[in-house]
Amino acid sequence: MCGIAGWIDLKNNLHGQEKILEQMSQALSHRGPDAEGLWTSDHALIAHKRLIVVDPAGGCQPMVRRFGGYDYTITYNGELYNTVELREELKAKGYIFESNSDTEVLLISYIEWGSGCAERLNGIYAFGIWNEKEQSLFLCRDRFGVKPLFYALRGTSLIFASELKALLAHPEIQPEIDNEGLAEIFALGPSRTPGHGVFKNVYEVKPSHHILYNHQGLRMTRYWKLESHPHTDSLEDTITNVRNLLTDSIVRQLVSDVPVCTFLSGGLDSSIITAVAAQEFRDTGKGRLHSFSIDYTGNDQFFTPSSFQPDADAPWVKRMSDVAGTEHHYITFNSQEIADALKDALYSRDLPGMADIDSSLWLFSREVKKHSTVALSGECSDEIFGGYPWFHREEMFSRDSFPWIHPSDVRSTLLKPEVKDYIKPHEYVERRYRETISEVPALKGEDPTEARRREIFYLNITWFMSTLLDRKDRMSMASGLEVRVPFCDHRLVQYVWNIPWDIKTYGDREKGLLRQAAKGILPDDVIKRRKSPYPKTHDPYFEKIVNEMLIEILNDSASPLLRLIQKDKVLPLLNGKSDYGRPWFGQLMAGPQLAAYLIQIDLWMRSFKISIV
Repeated sequence: MCGIAGWIDLKNNLHGQEKILEQMSQALSHRGPDAEGLWTSDHALIAHKRLIVVDPAGGCQPMVRRFGGYDYTITYNGELYNTVELREELKAKGYIFESNSDTEVLLISYIEWGSGCAERLNGIYAFGIWNEKEQSLFLCRDRFGVKPLFYALRGTSLIFASELKALLAHPEIQPEIDNEGLAEIFALGPSRTPGHGVFKNVYEVKPSHHILYNHQGLRMTRYWKLESHPHTDSLEDTITNVRNLLTDSIVRQLVSDVPVCTFLSGGLDSSIITAVAAQEFRDTGKGRLHSFSIDYTGNDQFFTPSSFQPDADAPWVKRMSDVAGTEHHYITFNSQEIADALKDALYSRDLPGMADIDSSLWLFSREVKKHSTVALSGECSDEIFGGYPWFHREEMFSRDSFPWIHPSDVRSTLLKPEVKDYIKPHEYVERRYRETISEVPALKGEDPTEARRREIFYLNITWFMSTLLDRKDRMSMASGLEVRVPFCDHRLVQYVWNIPWDIKTYGDREKGLLRQAAKGILPDDVIKRRKSPYPKTHDPYFEKIVNEMLIEILNDSASPLLRLIQKDKVLPLLNGKSDYGRPWFGQLMAGPQLAAYLIQIDLWMRSFKISIV
């Protein structure tokens, strides 16, 4: 994984402007601590920060290949999992390769197939290719947005980068937000509208899309989407196909020239990945797989089972580590560390995020990086197999809005009346929801309940999954750790998309199909374990810390947060008696996370010097 950046100006000569691109590139040093490169031409400046994972000698970037007398230059962040197949196909067409890197395969794929190369890729990627002959820039992002890619148009320039902080390092891009940007933060956050960059006139290449920028302007094209059709496979064949697709995805994603590990919570998803990976390590003579888990000081004392978190992870982690034979690392943090890292998590994400859910992952990734450079994680399973409560609880399932955003989201009640009128939070959420529902690929003849279920799945894949992937990339790459997500393989997602609900919930269990596919891979007790989300701290001391931090902010007359919220509405909430079981976003963000989220908003506005326009 890496950090990429570029500046294209089709009218003005960019020679002499390299310093600006170097500043943008330096803002991405955490994503690529191993090497760097800069390529220049009259109308294009391309930069790269490299995290070495495959082919240390042959994968240097920006990579340039000359065909037909013209240069093609790529800057690429990601990993291709079908590199071998693509290389063989291109070799058969007469191409000669100078390295073993997937970067070269990707670049030559573009030279051969143009924009059509995107449809052939299996992986996680965000890349830009400058075509000297056509004087054009091609930007492309993977199907589910695992890898980030932001851009902005300013005058005759297109400027792009992996992260917002790198764009903001360009003098033409100012940290300004308007009513939509505020609505993204206070109405939808920590989720974000696909393609929205929050800052004014800043955008993100949407998942499954590519952009061509040339003298005719900018054209965005969607190259992949889910397709709806009747599922005709038998139950037995469906279970076999899911098992084969998933295990193939896991094995493909173990390819690396640097140490690989897994995140292990003892839940169904991470346990399958760890078990398959550990067996592959044994079969290929790679030795013992390392696995990592996160926990919090005091959770053994303060954890209380709830409908969202039915049991603790620790006993299940040990169970699975013993079964899989991994070299396991238990990593524990205390409440003060998690609160202190809220600032680091904000800087890594460039936006207010999932509060301590972010900061704990930031800390965890920093520790894992001391042992490994690549990790496999279980994100995306619940979105595609239907594991979340809103798939199963009628009041959430039938809600005509995003089911993970509570209808009486307390944030809007905290806003000053004039701010609320300016951003119209409820109307904004409604608009974004309707836009997404209109995109759902319907299946003709489907009954209303199943049609609604398909909508819920689509909402989850395009919104909630993107939020978690955004979190995972930014918190892990802050330490130069590459995290791969085998459940995000588009072949698996497309296949599961059309499987009927009664098969997905085989045995009247959430993710019953996946549990059946795990037979022979996991022990029965792990297969039967109820779903439990990413672990968070239950120590009331964390709530005490963030409440005190927020009170200090509210008592600071210079706080930019006071321009937006009503202090007298916030203070009564800071009573130290928050209900941990009633989240306002997702499954994990309850009372203490609201205080932490407001802290991050204040930090964001101060540190980024945000202007509201």
